[in-house]
Parts: sequence; structure tokens; C-alpha cells
Amino acid sequence: MRSCTGNSVEGRSVEGRAPPPRKPTLQNPARKSNVRLNAPPAVRISGREPNAGPAGRPWHRERNDALGVALGRHGRENPEATPMRPKMRLPWLMLGLAAAACVNAAGAGAQDYPSRPIHIVVPYAPGGGVSVVGQLIGQKLSELTKQPVVIDNRPGAGGNVGADAVAKSAPDGYTVLLHTSAMATVGTLYRKLPFDPVKDFAPVTMVIATQFVVGGSPKNPAASLRDLVAQAKANPGKLNYASSGLGSSLHLFAEMLKDAAGVDIVHVPYRGDAPMTTALISGDVQLAFLPQATGVANVSGNVIRGLAVTGTKRMESLPDVPTVGEQGIAGFERGSWIGLFAPAATPPATVRALQQRMAKVLTDPQVRQRLMATGQEPVGNSPAEFAAQFQADIARFAKVIEQAKIPKLE
Repeated sequence: MRSCTGNSVEGRSVEGRAPPPRKPTLQNPARKSNVRLNAPPAVRISGREPNAGPAGRPWHRERNDALGVALGRHGRENPEATPMRPKMRLPWLMLGLAAAACVNAAGAGAQDYPSRPIHIVVPYAPGGGVSVVGQLIGQKLSELTKQPVVIDNRPGAGGNVGADAVAKSAPDGYTVLLHTSAMATVGTLYRKLPFDPVKDFAPVTMVIATQFVVGGSPKNPAASLRDLVAQAKANPGKLNYASSGLGSSLHLFAEMLKDAAGVDIVHVPYRGDAPMTTALISGDVQLAFLPQATGVANVSGNVIRGLAVTGTKRMESLPDVPTVGEQGIAGFERGSWIGLFAPAATPPATVRALQQRMAKVLTDPQVRQRLMATGQEPVGNSPAEFAAQFQADIARFAKVIEQAKIPKLE
């Protein structure tokens, strides 16, 4: 057998056999001289004579020698090695090299990330709280990475339109989703979804944690949550509470309050935060859970009454408003959040790279100051920590939806 370069190999004698006749050297017409492979000594395979194949047939020495050079042995033998047959070495070597190449490529890609514009999909209309947070962190992320960051508002179906777009995008870290804790409710709340909120997404990081303000109507005499609970118990089914929509976080937290306090209050859903707040101010409803920024602004402006706040401690911006827990009702230590999600098949190294860059953004003094001024706490935790919180909230809200008998949405 001849090597692919047209080189020749000399035969050698094996004990008990006559040396094979020397084969004529083939001239390579493209070269003036011949090149010989420096054949290494035969490697012994357990239980066989050197160079003896099955049934005593010799291995083709040319194949062994060419393979030895390909494997980088350079004529050195390893008498203690007991390798597999030479013809099986090359495929395994190629598989190993391919796997190493994939790992190196993934690592290099994460180190270079981002190398082009990032699209942050916000599944709500421009101007809302999530969009404002997206604009803030997007601008700072662009400054940090020297790459454009595009805020892509895709409202519709309670955030499902934007979420579906990201679920079906390329899993490369360049199209990500900025969503609220409502993401933890959709799997239970909707009868049918075009995506799976768990299987189709990789949690990247919790961007901010935020609490709720329990607001009371200025037309109602209750000055605290304790007062309103007493009023509701004395008048079952006669008080109303508002939400920004069926199945929204504000709806679910109010249902949690009904269950924890043991009161019967009627739900009145509205289409968004603005009409909900208007109804509270006018006295059409007596109670509503409000996003922290909206609630703080309205309570500070004496537009609505601050009955309570969620969380483990009072808000710095509303120091005179007690927590729900201070008024004897447990289970409201955690509020809401805004988090970043990538498509599920995004490489873990890319997810970590994005999380690390976002964590740097959230430690920026200007970013922290602007977020905390509206009562939003910058977080930037690890993908694993955020995933654990996400799973816990899915279980928590599923229980609320079931107990409240909230009908499935289409």
C-alpha cells in the first residue's frame, strides 16, 4: 500500500518469516527526489506477534506508519501502551478534535459577546414601567459593550406576543426578553400558548425587584389595611377591588390578600394601570394593588391613601405606611420583579456573559440612583438564582389561580 503522498516504505523481517521483497520506489513526477516515511517499530497488540493481524495476517505496514505520523508519534514507540487497532484510532481522534473545537468555539463566542446589536424585546407598550426600565439598562449596556442595544416593544395578549417572538428567535443571545413576574403565571393562566414559559426560555437574571403599594380610595374612610379588612368583614361582598386585568399580578396579589385575610371583596378588572388608578381615585372601587412607582407617586401626592406596602420592611419613600405583615397578614414578603430571559437553546456561556454584563450595568451609580428613586431595587443575580425564584413563583401563582377559580384565558 502507498501513502497518499506517493511515499514508499521499506519492508522489514518478522521473526520466523522471510522479509518481503523490496518494492520499487515510485517516482513522483512533481518532485525531483523521493521522500520516505520514517517508519516506527511495530506496536505489540496483546496476544499477537508484532505486525500480525487476525489469523496471522500482517497489518499493512504502510497504513501503520502513515497513521503513526498522523497521530504525531514521529517514530517513537510506547512499549507500555496497548492501543486499539490502528484503523480505529483516527475516527476517535477526529471526534475528540471536533468536540474540542466546539468547546473552544463556544468559549470564544462568549468572550467576544456581544459583537453586534442586541435586541431587548419588551412585551408591553412604550412608556410603561417595563419599557422605561428597558431604556435605562439598554443605554448603559450599550455604553458598556460598545454595541447598539435596541428596545423592541411588542405588546399584545398580556405580554405573550413579545414572549413568543423571543422563544422563536435565534438562540444566540442577541434577542432577549424583558418581562415581569407575569411570566410565572401564563403557563397556568392560559388555556393554550404558542410557547412554553419554562422549556422555551433560559432565565438570565432578575433585573429589579419591586414591591406593591396597597392603595385605598380617598372616598372610603379606611385609613389602613387593618381598617379595610374590618370593613370588608362587616360588609361581605359589598366592597370592590380593582386590577389592571384578569390574571395580572395586581389581580393575583389581591386574591392572595382575600384568602389570607378571609374577606369577600368583588374583583373589577380594568384595561391597564391608568384606568384602574382612576377608578380608585373616583371611589368606584375601594382597594387596589398598585405598582410601586405609581403607588408612591399617588400616595405622596395625597391622591390616594397608602394602606400598606408589600415586602419585609417599609419603603424609604413611604416611611409612614406599614407593611402588610405589620398589620397581621403574612405571605406578602415578596413582591414583583422584572427579569431577562433568553431563548432556551442559548449556550450557557453566552447566558453567563450576558448576566455578567447586566450585573455591571446594575452596579452603575446612575442606574442604581434612578431605579431606587422609584422604589425599584437593582438585583443582577445569577442565572441559577433567578431560575429558582422563577420556579418558586410559578408554583405560588398556580396555587392562587386554582384557589381563586380564575377561568382559563384564551
